Amino acid sequence: MNFNKVKTLKGEVTVPGDKSVSHRAVMFGSIAKGLTEITNFLQGADCLSTISCFGKLGIEIENGPDKILIHGKGLHGLTAPDSVLDAGNSGTTTRLISGILAPQSFTATLTGDASIQKRPMNRIMEPLSMMGADIKSIKGNGCAPLEIQGRPLTGIHYMSKVASAQVKSSILLAGLYASGETSVTEPVLSRNHTEIMLSHFGAQITTKDTTASILPEPVLEGRKIMVPGDISSAAYFIAAGLIVPGAEILIKNVGINETRDGIIRVAKQMGGNITLLHENRDSGEPVADVLVSHSPLHGIEISGSIIPTLIDELPIIAIMAAYAEGTTVIADAAELKVKESNRIDVMVDNLTAMGADITGTEDGMIIKGGSPLHGALIHSMADHRIAMSFAVASLLADGTTSIEGGECVNISYPGFYKDLAALSVL
Repeated sequence: MNFNKVKTLKGEVTVPGDKSVSHRAVMFGSIAKGLTEITNFLQGADCLSTISCFGKLGIEIENGPDKILIHGKGLHGLTAPDSVLDAGNSGTTTRLISGILAPQSFTATLTGDASIQKRPMNRIMEPLSMMGADIKSIKGNGCAPLEIQGRPLTGIHYMSKVASAQVKSSILLAGLYASGETSVTEPVLSRNHTEIMLSHFGAQITTKDTTASILPEPVLEGRKIMVPGDISSAAYFIAAGLIVPGAEILIKNVGINETRDGIIRVAKQMGGNITLLHENRDSGEPVADVLVSHSPLHGIEISGSIIPTLIDELPIIAIMAAYAEGTTVIADAAELKVKESNRIDVMVDNLTAMGADITGTEDGMIIKGGSPLHGALIHSMADHRIAMSFAVASLLADGTTSIEGGECVNISYPGFYKDLAALSVL
């Protein structure tokens, strides 16, 4: 896929539904009683993997053009799958469904694509095993495929080594079925979509500081869920609007949950002109329209507790940093190494190919901005966030940028290139 420089960007865009919220709406609707209706669902490959898995677990799911209908069967309504559950490329599906499968009365095998089969699953296997789960890595390497033999579980208080919403959520979902209270304490707070939505469905869940606690055997009731636009998808348009001279973009209906809004905070720290309009909490999650216009950016340091709020946005932040004046330091982000690709190495290799001054570190990157970028062959490594980031980088780069494997954006944002082209003034 080839991309070229634009004159500017103008207009408005509505990004797909939030991936994290879409996954959870299907999962929680499946284990709730009665009908759950989901609108603005993300029809990306990852979320379709979640629908496929719960279909195999006996849940009737109607995927229509405007809404998803989940015919939930309650906490104990899932049935044994007659084939392997395939999570595709989705770490969220793999880790969260493991927490739901661990306490069931049947055995299931869970796998995913080549990338998922390399991603670390010990981080959920350890706490679930502490609760009494029988979960093993079939290849013995701490990765999928996993065999999960359902067993009765006991609540625990788990001190998580990582701030990970997937780890926290897996444990809390297992806690719905465990005897006694289940709690998770994180080093810093990770995204809290599970706590917000489980509470919306009727779970008895409380949070204090970085600890979330859940009581077992609630009656979860089907709900109407309006999925907010995914801030991780909006991030590419936020960055594009800031770096392209003369640009002005309105991004509609974006989720601005404080555990996810690090991209907005960092962009403002870098000098970005961003305004939030029409803020509301109609479906539990905070939502706003985001107005972005071109701004001269400067380098900053990004580290510490803000990292979990923007871990998926660090590739596009690295692009912003390459076009900013001065040096940007990204630290405390070793988690980037175990995403869909090793995002530290991939960003360093590809930005260097475009002429940027970037150095990889053990837990991040150092980017000296201001060097003019030029087109290059970009290796996406089949990582959707890498492909989208370099499509944005191409907007100001001289010559043609070619993104190898660019179709991987279908994982989270199938219409991304079309939406970007619609804003482009050539």
